[in-house]
Parts: sequence; structure tokens; C-alpha cells
Amino acid sequence: MLLRNGHLVDPGQAIDGVTDIRIKGATIAELGPDLPAEAGEEVVDLEGLYVIPGLIDLHVHLRDPGDEDSEDLESGSKAAIAGGFTTVVCMPNTKPVIDNVPMATYIQEKSRRLGYADVIPSAAITKGEMGKEITEIGMLKEAGVAAFTDDGKTVMDAGLLRNAMDYGKAYDALFMEHCEDPCLRDRGVMNEGKVATELGLFGAPKEAEDVIIMRDIMLAELTGARMHIQHLSTARGLDMVRQAKAKGLPISCEVTPHHLLLTEEKVRGYNTFAKVAPPLRTAEDNAALIAGLQDGTVDCIATDHAPHAAELKDCEFVRARFGISSIEVAFPLAWTHLVGSGQLSLSELVRLMSARPADLLGLERGSLIPGRVADILIFDPNTEKEVNPESFYSKGKNCPYEGETLSGWPVHVLRAGRLVYRNGAIVAPGEEA
Repeated sequence: MLLRNGHLVDPGQAIDGVTDIRIKGATIAELGPDLPAEAGEEVVDLEGLYVIPGLIDLHVHLRDPGDEDSEDLESGSKAAIAGGFTTVVCMPNTKPVIDNVPMATYIQEKSRRLGYADVIPSAAITKGEMGKEITEIGMLKEAGVAAFTDDGKTVMDAGLLRNAMDYGKAYDALFMEHCEDPCLRDRGVMNEGKVATELGLFGAPKEAEDVIIMRDIMLAELTGARMHIQHLSTARGLDMVRQAKAKGLPISCEVTPHHLLLTEEKVRGYNTFAKVAPPLRTAEDNAALIAGLQDGTVDCIATDHAPHAAELKDCEFVRARFGISSIEVAFPLAWTHLVGSGQLSLSELVRLMSARPADLLGLERGSLIPGRVADILIFDPNTEKEVNPESFYSKGKNCPYEGETLSGWPVHVLRAGRLVYRNGAIVAPGEEA
């Protein structure tokens, strides 16, 4: 295949301009202007479109196995592709928990059979996510597990987490923590503050997140193991990470689109689609997180894609599940609000949503260097479209951006050289022609 006339932006090669891309098999074969078409080669004209490395999401919930009414590997990996994500790391809080090699193998083999996004499992730090006994980190890492997390549950036993990190350091394991002290959060269902008081809802203080971030930074310093802070949402927590990085500690962090763009005000009307953990914070926190994107403190934008069946959100606010279904709109949101406003360049966005996640996972992805796998996102920078959750490939329609007009929508997506998304629609294996 020869991709012609697309505007390639690839910070890994310092490229920002119109160029052609030749793909042979699963890999990038050649880059350059006006490449001649070879015999039998399909030529795809991309004039007016941008071409970037396929996106990589460190934090998605695919609910498979156990909660397939909310999402499964097929619907979730199709949704990822429709959002421009060619590689995703799925969280282990399934039923049963991904805490052993057979479960990790199930995820990898099923996603390979489906043939859409590359779904890489994370595994729990503790067996059953119960916080009592460490999983077989070495065996799981060798079986292809990307990272270790009790996602949704903080490992509260600091001694146990220290032992896990000591064990995992020998395997260069990446530990990822949902930082939230459940005792401080208590019954909190949104950010503690004026809005929670006015709505008569229990609030969760920012300190519930901040104290665990500080503890985990100290454990990283003690053990030398890599620690990644998931869905960081507070200005103080970000400053702690900034200071830890200045000391050279092995700390990284991610932020989500909703913690960048939405505030606690979105909860008014008891909007369950705005119920997330950690909760939506304040405009001041949002501004601090955007500054963290700009100065390099934040490593990645991750979606924390959390789809739920309708009945799990269509209920009283206190009973509704936490989470937002967002993987299909994350890139258009970032393009429209962050690049469109001039707060980030497209090159910086590619670093945050592709290159840096690839580095953290140790993958030779995130750049379209000849010889690397042809994972590519091609998007339209100008055409505007309203967010319509009913059109999602994801089973989760719990999206607070419904009706918002965005640009930057994916047009084509290639995964390992195969067009899996063409002209705005999923292409099933064997239907490429």
C-alpha cells in the first residue's frame, strides 16, 4: 500500500510535512516525497488529512470476562480502533481478575483472533485484587503482561506494595496505582466542595488522592521500581510528581480528557455520566494539569475508558457506577480543545498519546520509522461532527460529551499494515478490498 499526500507529524523523526508512506506487509517500508507506485500496490490519496502514529492507551476497561453486558473484547477493541487507538492496555478488574498466566493468555489470544486493536493485558499486583498476597509478577511479565495494578483499588498495605516493587524491579515491571485512600474518601461520590454541599452529596477530598501519590513516590524512591500514577487529577498531586521527576525518581503519570476538560460543575443535575473516580475537580486543577502537559510533567493522556450497561448509570447518583465511556472521542476532544486552542501542538499531542506510552511499555511503536510496525492514524483536521454515543462501537453509551461539536475525527486506521478502519467505519478481517 502507498499512502500519498498526507501531512505526516512524527516527533520521533522530527517530521512535520506532506510525505508519502510505503507499507509492505505489516511494516513501514519507506518514507519520502513523490514515491513511485509499485506494481500491484494500492494507492490511497490522503490530501488534506493528517497522518500520525497509531495512538496507545495505557488505561482501558474492557470488562471481558465477567461484565460483557457493559463491554467485551470485540466491542472494546473496535471502539479503540474507531478512536484511533491501535494499542490499548486493559485493566485487570474483570471477573475473574487477571492475576494469573491463563487469564493473561486469554486476553491476548482472543484479541489476536479478533484482529482489531492490539490488546495487552495488565495484571493485578495482588491476587484477586484483595490486597493480601502478591501475584507471580515474574511469570506474568514473561507471559506478556504490560504492567501491574489493582486498578480501582489502591494497594493500602505499604509493606506489601514495597515487597511487590522489590520483586518486580528485577523484571523492570511497571507498577500503576489508582491513588485514593478509601478511608479519606469514605462515602464521597464527587469532589468535596461547594457543589457537593449544594447538591447534598458526600464529597471526597483531594487529599484522599494526594496522600497516596506521596506515599507511592516514597516507595519508588525506596525500591527503585517504576511507579506510574493513574488518572492524576489534582494540582498538588501533579506538583509532587514534578518534584519527584526533578530528583530523578522513576515516576510517571497520566491524565484523562475528562480531568483536563470537565469540572465538578458537570455533576449538577445529578448527572451520573459525570461520576468518575477520582472525581472531576475544579477549573484550577484543570489549568494545573494542562500546564503539566506543556512542561512535560505529565507523560500521557489516557482515557480510563469505563463503559457501563445503561442500567448501571440510569439510577440514583449515589448508586450509579463510576466511569466514562470515552475512547472513541478522546482524540477529537484533545485535537479540538488542546491543539485547536493553541495550548498544545500536534507534535506534543502525538508524544502524549503515542510516543511516550510506547516508551513506558517498552514497545517499538509511537513513531513511523521505516522498519517499524505500520500502526497509523489518519484523521481529518477540519470536518466537524457532533458526539453521538448511540453510534459508538462501544457498548458503553455513558458519555458526558453528547451533542458537543468536535473536529479531528479518525478517517482511516491501519493496524500492522492492515486497514482496520476505512472512511469512518470498521473493516472486518478479510473485507479490506
